[in-house]
Amino acid sequence: MAGRVTLQDIADELGLSRNTVSKAINNTGVLADSTRERVLLKAKEMGYKQFSYLQFGQDSAAKLDLPGQNTDSSVTSGVKEIAILSAGFVGGSHFALSMIDRFQRDFSSLGYSISMYRVMPEELRNLQLPSAFRPESVSGIMCLELFDANYCRMLCDLGIPILITDGPVSVFEGTFEADHIMMDNQTQLFVFFKEMKKRGKTRVSYVGDIHHCQSFYERYNALRQAVDLYGLTETQSITGGFIRTYDNSYIQYLDESLLALPQLPDVFLCANDFVAMDILKILRKMNVSVPDDVWICGFDDSPESRIMVPGLTTVHIHSQIMGFTAVRLLHSRICAPDLHYRTVYTQTDLIYRGSTGD
Repeated sequence: MAGRVTLQDIADELGLSRNTVSKAINNTGVLADSTRERVLLKAKEMGYKQFSYLQFGQDSAAKLDLPGQNTDSSVTSGVKEIAILSAGFVGGSHFALSMIDRFQRDFSSLGYSISMYRVMPEELRNLQLPSAFRPESVSGIMCLELFDANYCRMLCDLGIPILITDGPVSVFEGTFEADHIMMDNQTQLFVFFKEMKKRGKTRVSYVGDIHHCQSFYERYNALRQAVDLYGLTETQSITGGFIRTYDNSYIQYLDESLLALPQLPDVFLCANDFVAMDILKILRKMNVSVPDDVWICGFDDSPESRIMVPGLTTVHIHSQIMGFTAVRLLHSRICAPDLHYRTVYTQTDLIYRGSTGD
């Protein structure tokens, strides 16, 4: 069969649902042995490569002669792996570090091992799995800092339970056959803008690439809705296609964008704390004072936001709760692949500091 064979291709050939095919290939859920064997035979016939683990007798395994069949004793003896795939760098300041810690502890207590894989730029472009990644030994995948829609869809086609943290912007890219976990990106921003209106700060502007990820888009959308709800004015926002990097091009882009603004807003809402810190540096070069001339709000409550001068008003993400919830979502998907896909938002909290005069 031409091209890469997916679970849906096999399902279409057999007149079965994609979930039934996924159960058969991943050996999950309740399924008649005859149905499971029929699916596996068809998968082999069509050249499907991404087999997970099998629980068949020696006769069945020999008859099927499955490609990529794993004989590693650690897999056949029941050791289960949860894979974390990330295309970004998760450093000490990243909110997800605490989330990963909770995720790992809770899944380890359930008898799973945790492996983290960095998806390199070339692998991302070519839709390739990391070289050390073995789909046949993986029970579930969590995507972290993985915002490429095509790559996420490729992972969904593996037939392995998937949990996407944040993820590509759904309004642009459509839905994915995966569960999602998000921080609440809007509720506390409505509270923030309502308070700004009370304080007489009515001209607001957003800084951040709204195409970068779902959370950045939702934060910008909160600003747009607050403009309508509270009678604010959105001055020229900086929402273009840029990614925060550590070279001069990114800072130059922000520098030029700020200088081009016909008038500074009363309040900048920034996509996250690190964008807010960059804006603060540029404003200082422009001899604009924060908070005397302009107010700034970030998002994430990074450690740096608490020690910078002035302290940064921001929105706190409960990373441990996200990790706790992520385990429950992914584990329930592993145990019951036929569940409807779910998106869960966890609580966030607004914290006022010196960048808004507090």
